[in-house]
Amino acid sequence: MLLLSGVIGSAYWYLQNFAQKPIHLEQPDQIFTLKRGTSVSHFVKQVEQQALVDDAYLIPYLMKLNPTLREIKSGTYVLSPTMTVEQFLQLLVSGKEVQFAIQFVEGKQAKEWISALEAAPDIERKLSGLSLAEISQQLGIDTSIEGWLYPDTYHYTMNTSDVAILKRAYQKMQTALQTVWDERDEGLPYKTPYELLIMASIIEKETGVDAERSKVSSVFVNRLKYKMQLQTDPTVIYGMGDSYNGRLLSKDLRNKDNPYNTYVIAGLPPTPITMPSLASLKAAAHPEQTNYLYFVADGYGGHTFTTNYKHHKQAVDEYWRLMRERNKTNDTK
Repeated sequence: MLLLSGVIGSAYWYLQNFAQKPIHLEQPDQIFTLKRGTSVSHFVKQVEQQALVDDAYLIPYLMKLNPTLREIKSGTYVLSPTMTVEQFLQLLVSGKEVQFAIQFVEGKQAKEWISALEAAPDIERKLSGLSLAEISQQLGIDTSIEGWLYPDTYHYTMNTSDVAILKRAYQKMQTALQTVWDERDEGLPYKTPYELLIMASIIEKETGVDAERSKVSSVFVNRLKYKMQLQTDPTVIYGMGDSYNGRLLSKDLRNKDNPYNTYVIAGLPPTPITMPSLASLKAAAHPEQTNYLYFVADGYGGHTFTTNYKHHKQAVDEYWRLMRERNKTNDTK
């Protein structure tokens, strides 16, 4: 009996010592992937093949000693150089997979977001080769995908599908847009939340200055109320697509074949022109109360806002005077 107790005690001590041994990594923050349906025996073989643990054959015995360690979960994990065998197994039991991240930036077009998604690592590709219209269908969007994805950083685990990530962005924009729509000011010239989304996308492209968003919104809202054309360059540029070479010519502003040409069409363009931020959504829903009908870049990163064409023309002339002075200064350097 004493002999048996000694053997059991020795085995217990040996397994406890094994549990506290460090694992072996070829590099810091090494990735370990356990496939769904992997048995304990196959898990042990995988550990042996990757040379992670000395005496890996003891893992099943350690699991018997501590049954909670048998509840390992499939997934992709990041391993630490200081990790012991027991901590390694506890990580797999926790199911805390390594998280990857992709950032979708406001002010970018859908095609730019799709390109970023295609370049992101460890994603299951289901949208490769599809057009934007086909991607819209995959997401259940019955309009253009443009504007419908919420700018944010999205975390995902290995082999998450591109469809799943975009659906999260779509659902988040739906929620944000509905909330903003429900809280909007009275008397705005939008018939639907989608029209507010279109306006927000224009505001997003017209200014990156937070303090100006509600002023820019007021200009466009006032123009809509007075049945004036919006006359905003970003919509024209969007409608030109790949033919835009960085310069807008007068003929571009007269082009009646461009459905986004707000120098020609009345009201809003047919779809959003970019992915707007929450700040731009709120600005579209809560424009500043002004009489502004015009704005132009002031040459210092902001804009000059005016209530009539005469003052607008003066602001435009001042902007170009400043540009000429800067060009002369640069030429003399």
